[in-house]
Amino acid sequence: MKVILLQDVENLGKEGDVVEVRRGYARNYLLPRKLAVLATEASISQIEAIRRKKAMTEEKELQEAQALKKLLDGMVLEFRKKAGETGKLYGSLTSKEIAERITQEIRREFDRKHIDLEEPIKDLGEHRVRVNLGRGVTATLTVKVLPEETGGEVSTSGH
Repeated sequence: MKVILLQDVENLGKEGDVVEVRRGYARNYLLPRKLAVLATEASISQIEAIRRKKAMTEEKELQEAQALKKLLDGMVLEFRKKAGETGKLYGSLTSKEIAERITQEIRREFDRKHIDLEEPIKDLGEHRVRVNLGRGVTATLTVKVLPEETGGEVSTSGH
C-alpha cells in the first residue's frame, strides 16, 4: 500500500516521501496517528504543490538573508558607554542594543536572536560580532565601544 508521509518516520522516510508499506502497518499505525495519508493521485499532486511552495519560500528566505548579509558585512557600529579607567564598562553592551542600532541603520526590524553574542560586551574597543541570518548565511560586523565624553579623554585599548 502506498502512503505519503506527513512527518519524518524513523526507518521509513522523511516528510513528503511516497513509500510502500504493508496494509496493516498503514491502517493500524501510520494512518490513525496521522503520520501518513493514502497515496492517491489527488494527494500526490497536493504534496507536490506543497513542496513547490515550500521550495519557493526557502529560496525567497535565502535571497533575503543574502541581501541582508550584503548590508551587514563590514558594518561598523559605534556605541558610547560609561567606563572605568581600565576600559571596563560600568554596564555592558547587549545583543538587544546592537539589534536596535541595526534596526535604525537598515531601516527595518531586526531581531536580536540573530546576533551571535556569547556574552554581553563589557570592555571598550573593537569587537567582531557574528550575525546568523538563517539558511546558513552569516555576516560579521564590527562594534566599537567608545568611552562616553566626560571632559577628559580616556585611552581605549582594543582586544
